[in-house]
Amino acid sequence: MIIGLAGHIDHGKTTLVRALTGVDTDRLKEEKARGITIDLGFAYAQFAEGRTTGFVDVPGHERFVHTMLAGAGGIDYALLVIASDDGIMPQTLEHLAILDLLGVTRGIVALTKADLADAARRQAATADIQAMLALTGLAEAEVIAVSIVTCEGIADLKVRLAMAEMDTRVRPAGGRFRLTVDRCFTLSGAGTVVTGTVLSGSVSVGDQVTVTPAGLHARVRSIHAQNRAAPQGVAGERCALNLAGEGISKQAIGRGDMVVDPVLHAPAERIDAELLVLASEAKPVGEWAPARLHHGSAEADVRIVPLEGPVKPGERAKVQLVLDRPAAAAVGDRFILRDVSARRTIGGGRFLDLRAPLRKRRAPERLAVLDAAGLGNAADALAGLLAVAPHLVDLDAFARDRALSEEALQAAISAASAHIVATQPARLALSPAQRHAFSEDVERRLSVFHADNPDLQGIGRERLRLQVMPRLPAPAFLEALRSEQAAGRLVLEGAFVRLPGHVVQLSEKEERLYQALLPHLQGEGRFRPPRVRDFAEMLGEDERTLRRVLKLAARLGRVDEIRPDHFFTRTATAEMVEIIADVAARAEADGFTAGLFRDRVNNGRKVAIEILEFFDRQGITFRRGDLRRVNPHRLDLYREPAAEDIAPPPSGA
Repeated sequence: MIIGLAGHIDHGKTTLVRALTGVDTDRLKEEKARGITIDLGFAYAQFAEGRTTGFVDVPGHERFVHTMLAGAGGIDYALLVIASDDGIMPQTLEHLAILDLLGVTRGIVALTKADLADAARRQAATADIQAMLALTGLAEAEVIAVSIVTCEGIADLKVRLAMAEMDTRVRPAGGRFRLTVDRCFTLSGAGTVVTGTVLSGSVSVGDQVTVTPAGLHARVRSIHAQNRAAPQGVAGERCALNLAGEGISKQAIGRGDMVVDPVLHAPAERIDAELLVLASEAKPVGEWAPARLHHGSAEADVRIVPLEGPVKPGERAKVQLVLDRPAAAAVGDRFILRDVSARRTIGGGRFLDLRAPLRKRRAPERLAVLDAAGLGNAADALAGLLAVAPHLVDLDAFARDRALSEEALQAAISAASAHIVATQPARLALSPAQRHAFSEDVERRLSVFHADNPDLQGIGRERLRLQVMPRLPAPAFLEALRSEQAAGRLVLEGAFVRLPGHVVQLSEKEERLYQALLPHLQGEGRFRPPRVRDFAEMLGEDERTLRRVLKLAARLGRVDEIRPDHFFTRTATAEMVEIIADVAARAEADGFTAGLFRDRVNNGRKVAIEILEFFDRQGITFRRGDLRRVNPHRLDLYREPAAEDIAPPPSGA
């Protein structure tokens, strides 16, 4: 368990920690000279058998609230210190407000300097404290009087802390590793060491980690967990990590950085969040209001963009936080906002979305996404996001921004019944209802296209993608279409998509034109057919019309376009394949020349080479210098001639 202290300056926080642990957490010369805490202090004790309790001592002066915030993140239990003679003071209230905004609900109040107060004063102070706590998460916290001078209450306080330690649930270690850095220093013979609280997951000696937001890669050389050497550090522990790697140094790492699983390195600069403005604020939080963001041990300047109108004091609403520099965070993390002069706390809340958009951030659909993102656990959030139609969820980004392990992600996918539609370059998911709607929309649009364009092979894949909802990225769309093809619901043909039963057909007029062309494609001139422009002159028809008819015939398998505007019947193509096979068989082992093929088809050398280049592209032949050889495994590609190039299809076919 990690206990975070809180309270006004000179109320005895550091002295109380020393009485409980025997450790003086004021380690700086200036602290000892001035008699006040300036920086974070750390101590450990064993109140419960087999359990180590960590203490984070914080400054109580109003000028050092930002330091207090750096130590308050990740604590399990609050020890609120209030002097019995002074009672509730300004920093008492501010520290309590911060604890409440951070979601701390377990704690105890130490009424210090009890030797200076009589029974009546103690009773009055206790009543004031209970009234102050009533509307916070610490409303049930016990108030116990203690005195360092007489040792009154110290033993009882240790017992209460031991009970709290035993009641503390071990945080799940199944998430991905995150440690918020509060100190970085160099040890002789060891190198660079960072300390902080493990927010999630676990880390072991030898693991590869990343210091974010800088993106420095490091290896964990050794670990101290809860002030003891250990092979592993887990969520809920304070750890010291000895890091090694290129660029790793005391100067390169500082308070506010995070050490994370490399998968989690994705700093955010624009974050949508839920903000509670303290009732003590004098005016609403308006558009582009400046503030100071505190998250974990980090702080940054931000601008606040209310998403639902100005946020009044005491109200909770959605806002967008625009940071002045990238920050490492996770969805669900708590944060605090203070004014830019660092004189007061404005409010706090939790992060909802680390990839907030610049445009349409107030749209109803966007606010619905944020409502879903704010649901308690990963499975509910994923189900909620999938239900916001039409909404595609990037599962890898979903897991990364929540620091979920692969096992936790798979559990959420199963619980939410997510349907994965793509795996590369990222896993994308739809709800079952949206996946079914996607299939139906694809089929409907293909049916409409075929009805309007019976003479076309199919619709272009990209054109279809832009029409179908939900709109998927191109790689995901192709993967989804392949899934549809595997289910027999469509056919992919290169860059075109069609329904299984769709066949390109020539209209009656187009069929008549084709039959007029056919005699010139057959007979003795089958290996030397006219080109499209020659047909146009011969028949007195429009060149573009003839070209379209022949291309349609090619899609039907009646002819082959050997080169642009030069068509051969499929029968002639198949016959040329046989000629190539025979020429190759008669030639030497090294291959045959284009001249041998030219002589057999009685054609010009240029046309013969163009024909062979066509067969090269089909994989039937392959060239080695001036010679060609045959691929016997591809000879069957054209060996079965199509009957349609010999006679028109039967009436009614």
